[in-house]
Amino acid sequence: MTVKTERDMIQEGGLPLSGIKVVEFSHMVMGPSTGVVMADLGAVVVKVEPIGGDRTRKLLGSGAGYFPMYNRNKQSIAIDLKSPEGVAAAKRLVDQADVLIENFRPGALAKLGLGPDHFAQSNPGLIYYSAKGFLTGPYENRAALDEVAQMMGGLAYMTGPSGRPLRAGASVIDVTGGMFGVIGILAALEQRHRTGKGAVVRSSLYETTAFLVGQHIAQLAVTGNAARPMPERISAWAIYDVFETARPEEQVFIGVVSDGQWQAFTKTFGLDDLAADPALAENNARVLAREALLPRVRELAKGFTREALLAKLEESGVAFAPIARPQDLLEDAHLNANGALVDLTLTDGRSVRLPALPVEIDGVLPGVRHDLRSPGEDSEDVLGGWGFGADEIEALLASGAIEGLREPADSAAK
Repeated sequence: MTVKTERDMIQEGGLPLSGIKVVEFSHMVMGPSTGVVMADLGAVVVKVEPIGGDRTRKLLGSGAGYFPMYNRNKQSIAIDLKSPEGVAAAKRLVDQADVLIENFRPGALAKLGLGPDHFAQSNPGLIYYSAKGFLTGPYENRAALDEVAQMMGGLAYMTGPSGRPLRAGASVIDVTGGMFGVIGILAALEQRHRTGKGAVVRSSLYETTAFLVGQHIAQLAVTGNAARPMPERISAWAIYDVFETARPEEQVFIGVVSDGQWQAFTKTFGLDDLAADPALAENNARVLAREALLPRVRELAKGFTREALLAKLEESGVAFAPIARPQDLLEDAHLNANGALVDLTLTDGRSVRLPALPVEIDGVLPGVRHDLRSPGEDSEDVLGGWGFGADEIEALLASGAIEGLREPADSAAK
């Protein structure tokens, strides 16, 4: 069997979004995550950075990974949007684009002459996407962050124990909100095929969080009981927990979620008395007996090394997982075998491996076509490729409205 590659897909007619032109005004996570999905799928994404580069590039601590993760496969142009020449250049780019992506505070681009109304005549087919904290309503002009949305949207309450709200350990709302943005953009592009008209698309942190906790809201409606935080929840399954192995620090999650899995689990581990007990044959009965079953399974797990327990669990066919740290994924056999980790070169020349877009199309995971760019690295190429003449490019560089990697001719001559 021949395994297709991304190169094969390109040669056979292009990646799915080939030919779609995107101009991205973004920083931090939500907007860039929208852009990177489209870029990975083949769209031409031009990231508009301020002179000197997106400030996200220089974040410390937990923000240090934002830029490398969400800005591959894009071109960089550095534009001074405080200058009339810069705004005019940006508008010319957007006039030729299929999609605009932005995630700045409400009204910020409109004040610069780059709001959706400014393109209604010049580019009526434009899909204008805004990533916001809140959709239309009383809160829409509030500032918001991933953590703000998790706190007020009920997710932090569900994640931590009572009285100790805890945000999820990744920017799940930023990224999921960006994914909903991509869904909206693609829906609007499909609608444009039929109507010829563009659309204004928005997704938000708060409404995204509400959607994610919708299952817990539904639980209240179905059962009459409000959902408890995850550490205190009544599990739908008896064996659905984290267990220590012979080395307590090496933990394993085990989930036995069907009657068939219960039979396979008890058979594999020689739990004949439990397998033969008719009172435990059905899931709900086992849930009621959970407090008696869990100590038995905890003691069993402690008799295995983690490697040995994982092997037995694989044999049984139940759901299981070693408790891993993010950096452990770099050595994961599955991710290394199927192309789900891609090689990327940082702007300082160092190489890193990062997760690919987790979508296979005809068996192919999208890869890296363009490494991370330095601020303004593609300024001249973008302008030239989008219809600016050589003299215009030279003038923009000389005025400082555009920053590129080369100096304008008059500056170099001085």
